[in-house]
Amino acid sequence: MISSFDVIVIGVGSMGSSACYHLASRGCKVLGLEQFDIAHEFGAHAGQSRIIRKAYFENSDYVPLLERAYANWHSLEAETGTQIYFKTGLVYFGPADDLLIKGVKQSASLYNVRLEEVDHSSAAKRFPSFRIPNHFEILFEPEAGFVTPENAIRLFAKEAAKKGAEIHGNEKVIEWKQKGDGAVVTTDRNVYSCKKLVITAGPWAGKLIPTLSNKLKITRQFVAWINPKKWSDFELGNFPCWLMTDESSRGCYYGFPILNEAKFGPPRGLKVAHHYPAREIDPDHVDREITMEDREDLNYVLDKYLPGKLESLLSHKICLYANSPDEDFIIDNLPDYKNVAIACGFSGHGFKFASVVGEILADLALHSKTELPIDFLSAKRF
Repeated sequence: MISSFDVIVIGVGSMGSSACYHLASRGCKVLGLEQFDIAHEFGAHAGQSRIIRKAYFENSDYVPLLERAYANWHSLEAETGTQIYFKTGLVYFGPADDLLIKGVKQSASLYNVRLEEVDHSSAAKRFPSFRIPNHFEILFEPEAGFVTPENAIRLFAKEAAKKGAEIHGNEKVIEWKQKGDGAVVTTDRNVYSCKKLVITAGPWAGKLIPTLSNKLKITRQFVAWINPKKWSDFELGNFPCWLMTDESSRGCYYGFPILNEAKFGPPRGLKVAHHYPAREIDPDHVDREITMEDREDLNYVLDKYLPGKLESLLSHKICLYANSPDEDFIIDNLPDYKNVAIACGFSGHGFKFASVVGEILADLALHSKTELPIDFLSAKRF
């Protein structure tokens, strides 16, 4: 006999775990299917920390969604008694005419996001570890910080299960088909039916949504943890999150304070990464070893902006970006399919939104629409 559910969620990672939680909170009979563990290191969410910020340089249309995301993270914390969001502040720096600086200022101005302009004399005292070029502009967003991805995913899944959801880890979806007013999902273990289907498969979304497969580019992204010479200077409480642009490199570099391994889990050290789509890959065949290109890029940013502060590479991870053509998310009802909602193409800047994306997906699954402002993320824009 085929097991039947109100909603099946394919992919219980960043967005899928939140969707399971929000759907179960509304009394739905929910099944979440995840091909790996909950959580895992093979997709986009591994790595201990993700920046959360409101002065969104990418597109100010995201700010209302960020306001809701912050509120939802706080609600989850209050419900569970578990801290997910950590306010460290975020320092931005780069050329005054760069998209990063201009975009941060624009979003802050439009939505009254608190933002401080920092002169170089003050920056030398507040952020002494950095060497910031004299012609760079420096901004500080006090309410920014980080959220803990693996902990958040496990918490969403745990709370969803408490509310009656079935969460199946290590069960891979082989195919899904629309059938009548619902869908049938076949896995490597079983066959299930549902009234509504939600697909949040991260780097594997293109393999499960054929109509979008040519719109999503999956890239391999290197993330490093470094051993500093003076550990205490970089610990949580003494060092902020940071995000900057470099005139000789594309994209942005960013990083976090050192987090206590006993409290936050591994890895150990100062986390540093480069936000820009790197080498395109197949998510089922990823080279997770460090390359010479990875080392050269890391050494470049550390030598230039944190000179003499760091000693050695402690560890690294490879995460995956699922890049949309314009690097904006795709959150919508799947065009030409009944009762299927999708969330994909997060392009390396999605996790901070997980708490609100789950709410949106619950709206789409149950009502085929949402009151939250996602028109600019429509799948029909391509």
